[in-house]
Amino acid sequence: MKMRLSRNLFALVNILPPLTAHASPSIQETLIPPPSPEPIVVTELPLPPVTPNSTEGSCTPELNPRRTGCLLRDSQIRSGDFLPDDNHVLVSLDFSGAPAAPDPAGIYNGLQLIIVKADGETFPNGDPWKCITCGVPEGNKVGSTELAPYPQAFRDGSRVLVGSNIVDCGDEQLASPGCTPDKVHIYPIRWNTKLDGSGPGGDIRELRLHPDNVHLGFNSFTFENGQLGQFAYFSRLQFNSDPSTGEPRTARYDLVNVTRLFSLQNPASISAHGNQLFINDSAISVGELRGFSGRGKEVTYVGSSVESCNIDVFAADLTTGRVRRLTSDPEYVDPVDISPDDKWHVVLDTRGSGRQMFLAGMRGVPPIIDMAVITAVSSVRNNGARRFFQPWLLDHDGDRGDYNGQQVNAAGDGSPGSVNDPNWNAGADPKWSRDGTRIAYYQKLVIPPACGGSNPLPCQNSTEPGGRIARLMLAHLTSREPLHLEPVAPVSDEVPWGTPYVPESPIPALSYPGIGNYTLQGKVSGSARVTIADATGSTPTTIKVAYENYSDDGIHYIHGWEKVTSKMLSLTLNKVDWYSNLTSTGQQHATKKTSPGGFHLEIDTMKNIFNSNGTLTTTIDGKSWRQPLNGA
Repeated sequence: MKMRLSRNLFALVNILPPLTAHASPSIQETLIPPPSPEPIVVTELPLPPVTPNSTEGSCTPELNPRRTGCLLRDSQIRSGDFLPDDNHVLVSLDFSGAPAAPDPAGIYNGLQLIIVKADGETFPNGDPWKCITCGVPEGNKVGSTELAPYPQAFRDGSRVLVGSNIVDCGDEQLASPGCTPDKVHIYPIRWNTKLDGSGPGGDIRELRLHPDNVHLGFNSFTFENGQLGQFAYFSRLQFNSDPSTGEPRTARYDLVNVTRLFSLQNPASISAHGNQLFINDSAISVGELRGFSGRGKEVTYVGSSVESCNIDVFAADLTTGRVRRLTSDPEYVDPVDISPDDKWHVVLDTRGSGRQMFLAGMRGVPPIIDMAVITAVSSVRNNGARRFFQPWLLDHDGDRGDYNGQQVNAAGDGSPGSVNDPNWNAGADPKWSRDGTRIAYYQKLVIPPACGGSNPLPCQNSTEPGGRIARLMLAHLTSREPLHLEPVAPVSDEVPWGTPYVPESPIPALSYPGIGNYTLQGKVSGSARVTIADATGSTPTTIKVAYENYSDDGIHYIHGWEKVTSKMLSLTLNKVDWYSNLTSTGQQHATKKTSPGGFHLEIDTMKNIFNSNGTLTTTIDGKSWRQPLNGA
């Protein structure tokens, strides 16, 4: 989180919107048999050397004889896509310690876009990396913004989407010797939000390039009634060489034919009719857009919970609105990339860490209290800068039965610096090669205060060159044959289930059941008595639920009660008072119980530092899952 809100803004906003079908756990278990584990070899790609400090000139010829830049020990990187040749990986990183101008090495300074060789070869100067944006003339980057995060390559090999910019080398391939700084332009991307086209445009974040290389998905925050929200959008990229309105008044890419991926005309995830409550497993709920499927037919996103406290990723067809639930493991997920042939997806997930099990381990509980607590629940996934993410490979049909995917980097001994060292955590986003045989991702080593001192999680010294705390990884799926796919054809600008965006149009209000008493009938058996006792605006903040042999799937039967109250102490600081005494029978024998005085959590969606009083413990078939220690 770079102020990073997300790796799930759905976590910040309980967006519960529009149309068509996620599968329940029982339905998912009837899908095709899962694949067998496959051989995966993980290697590390090279990065520039490390300088001991940021002092001007500290990146000496002794450290880098070719004088092509250094990193600080604590520098972060953000890797991204492969170039179309699959032999280069895009990386955004921060150079430091360059000498002063006019020394030629002075250009290797600050946040830049580089490409790294993924085939073991080097560039003509002997380096395995090449900086694309170092030394770009000021006149070639007017109006551009920070070159981070999520570098994504266009299939022409000469352009890259990075941050809210497009880096363009004109007629030259980025990897070619002909792509020199004077030929590179950095164009800003602008979303018009004014009827007269004036001003700087709207704030956009989490940009994702559609595989047709014509369209772009993005997210944008809202601030209404003192609360932070977010909507996702689909748009067309249009180059504007000489704009007559808006800022910046320079060559730029404009987002046109914008659609908000939300419509009040579509059914909500949770609704009330009289005193009956209904959960619509067919609803699309684009809380935060995460990307697109390999062939571009679907948008991927973090959506409304299907099971209580269980945050998953989904895919919705851009035309029909048909929804697939890609994950259902009770741990937390949001970064996802679907393979170019749509048959596989790689996710970054806390599964295996146990981080979210005390919240989501009990299966089959409907997501009633999530209307109040999902912001806090999603914020538990991190311990400050420590993310607990590892890359996992799943097939098209995702989690089902005993299949929970294959950890991409499992082949190691867990020792310091090994590929599966638990102190190295993956950062978003993992990316498939275009031939479907490799996956690129990056990792960060946990450092204080996310470990050591008062934090019970251990700290380890980096085994990387210069003590570097970031590394670039490449997973080779060695038994796979390369894909040979036709380019994705441009899709329609129209998303039938969305709403065309009109500048200055009011932000739509989200729909929730109002204050009152309701009954939710189980799809298979039993019922739940629900009381919404308080709300802020339209959002429920105090919810009571009592279950009587409740089951939606005929596998899990829920008994007992829960009561939660959620309050925003500031725009990002959430306080939850939680009381629970739930029991599950059937396939899973489980309890979810708070201590006698309840469980009281304060957590900031930006900082993700766990701070609670009391306990919340989930016990599953005799194994207890407890909350993290405060600060951990």
